[in-house]
Amino acid sequence: MTELPSEYHRRLPYGERRSAEPLLGHPFFPFEGELQVVRLDEPVLPEPPRNGEAGGKPCPKCADPDGFVIWRDEQWALKSFGATGLPFVALLEPHEHYRLDNLPPELTATLGPMIQRVAKAVQGIDSVGRTHFNRWGDGSEHFHLWFMARPLGMMQLRGAMIAAWDDMLPKIPDDELAANCRQVAAALAEDGGEMVVS
Repeated sequence: MTELPSEYHRRLPYGERRSAEPLLGHPFFPFEGELQVVRLDEPVLPEPPRNGEAGGKPCPKCADPDGFVIWRDEQWALKSFGATGLPFVALLEPHEHYRLDNLPPELTATLGPMIQRVAKAVQGIDSVGRTHFNRWGDGSEHFHLWFMARPLGMMQLRGAMIAAWDDMLPKIPDDELAANCRQVAAALAEDGGEMVVS
């Protein structure tokens, strides 16, 4: 066993299965019945490099700056990667390679307004009730935020499990995805930047 780095790590039950009971019956939890939680793995130390870090795979944004982009301005780009179970899922990232902890102040100052702009543009899709946004920074070092459209009236999809629902729901048709991408990109372009999809 690797030497554990903290008291928190030392008290965890490695190799054991935890009960899913605390989640069962929660209004946002999308599973029922007999569930088996995987065994808790020991920590991997040192942590493996993320994409874009020394020793890791190349940064996908830096390797293909225009790939999947539907809208961009001088600082930011919004990407949609293809059909999803939700009406719209996209990723916002800066053009330059930064992490969250080293975003320059002038770029950081534009992040809040960009979140508002993207959320508002996504909520303009007629099938959308709310826009969720999340940051998971474990896959790529290049800073990015995910935007996920919660379908109108689908209250069960609220909360952190929306990403699981996105994987489980039937994929929307390609023409619907294309229309939603055009609508979001056009709404963003009204306040600046350029629509990249046609």
